[in-house]
Amino acid sequence: MFGWEYPPLHLGGLGVACHGLVQGLLKNGVRVTLVLPHPHSAEEEHDVLAPTSAQMKSVQIPSIMGPYDTHRQYLHKITTISKEMQQVYGSDLPEAVAHFTAMSAEITKDVHADIVHCHDWMTYGAGIEAAKQHQKPLVAHIHATELDRTHFHPNQWIYEMERSGLAAAHRIIAVSNYTKGILTEHYGIPAEKIRVVHNGSSEEHLQPDHAITASVRHQRHPMVLFLGRMTIQKGPVQFLEMATKVHAVRPDVQFVMAGEGDMMNEVIDRACKMGLGNCMVFTGKVSSKEAKKLYQQAECFVMPSLSEPFGLVALEAIAHDTPVIVSRQSGVSEVMAHGFTVDFWDTDKMADCVLTILREKSLAMQLKIEAPRSLRNLRWEQQAGHVRSIYLDLITA
Repeated sequence: MFGWEYPPLHLGGLGVACHGLVQGLLKNGVRVTLVLPHPHSAEEEHDVLAPTSAQMKSVQIPSIMGPYDTHRQYLHKITTISKEMQQVYGSDLPEAVAHFTAMSAEITKDVHADIVHCHDWMTYGAGIEAAKQHQKPLVAHIHATELDRTHFHPNQWIYEMERSGLAAAHRIIAVSNYTKGILTEHYGIPAEKIRVVHNGSSEEHLQPDHAITASVRHQRHPMVLFLGRMTIQKGPVQFLEMATKVHAVRPDVQFVMAGEGDMMNEVIDRACKMGLGNCMVFTGKVSSKEAKKLYQQAECFVMPSLSEPFGLVALEAIAHDTPVIVSRQSGVSEVMAHGFTVDFWDTDKMADCVLTILREKSLAMQLKIEAPRSLRNLRWEQQAGHVRSIYLDLITA
């Protein structure tokens, strides 16, 4: 299995999903060799990314390639290191991907695998080479497309890398029917080649401490939360537009935007110009522990993504007893039985949903009680069982 990131070193949902899937596969009796980019060699930081056991081995490829890197972001990182290290990691993003591909194929040539499984476009080259080398079926797992990340204004090189990887795969796993639709419509992938396996929810998220939650929410200013990367995909501008409408009716409401990204400065500037300076807090990147506290403090969580293949963060909010409002353009809306769904562009309705949760205490309580039930059928062990079935179908075909 070729991945981008893995806890504790991760920036977003892909690392959380990869961890959940791997742990679920292990519980289903699948042995996994996990290959990951890492800025240090295995000798320098042995087993930082994943433990090695009889069922699981971790292989680290020297690389500073990040899961959400654009060409510009990678170039910015590479200029901060020495010329010698630039030669090791790759002087630009295409060279970094080629390096990861070649190193991955070489270092896994003696691995005895039945299936090659790769996550998202940066690993598709490695997956293709390994599948050819071992003459085994290739599974391409798609967590987010270039069209999602750029609101349908893709970098053409990355888009072509995605399309070639998806075309080479024997089977594609999409994290939602929403994503499956994008693959068939915009990448020309036959629907019968795609299997939908929704992301799971980590078990430790399923039992919030209701006493603590009630205590921290008993505060003077009700709080509305955004938690995600500050990028066009995640809809931070739409959150601001919603906040202005809520603020006009309820000036006592506090808004918190947690996360970082390339739009951070723009979003802060917009907030000030929109008159939200006194009611908007920007936290920057938060740890898992800090995120948990934010969920516990929030009266509701809003995910206004323009195009969200899944949206694990919404499941985290639900698991922490927080009512959620999510974009209809998201995969998580397919599995969320109790919560509000709105079009990302309909910030009037989004604001109305927030005000309804703040005003209707009985409704908010009902959402807190009913929403977590949707998580019961989304345990990672169960979702990994579906993936194992896909493996078996390919092996026995």
